[in-house]
Amino acid sequence: MQLVFDKKDDVLIVKMIGELDHHSAEEVRIKLDNKIDETGLNKIIFDFAGVNFMDSSGIGVVIGRYKKVKEFNGKVALINLKPHVKKVFELGGLFKIIKEYDSLQKALVEF
Repeated sequence: MQLVFDKKDDVLIVKMIGELDHHSAEEVRIKLDNKIDETGLNKIIFDFAGVNFMDSSGIGVVIGRYKKVKEFNGKVALINLKPHVKKVFELGGLFKIIKEYDSLQKALVEF
């Protein structure tokens, strides 16, 4: 899985490309934690437009980063979820604590 990082004001935008599964989850966790620690940002928008497959390991990646930034009054949002990826998040109950937005612009306005 490839991660592309961008920053808009005080928000870290993470574009994810490829498959987010048990094979890639640990590497993704490490890269994300390093970037969060490096930037000190506590607001993250995950862009899933480039994710063509995700299993329940993806939920763990997102929840773990949510818990990490929540300690510092942070926020996490999801954008560009494909139907099969959205279904994994729905089944995992993730939308009870993390919001999905239709676009990057809408997520940035909320943040």
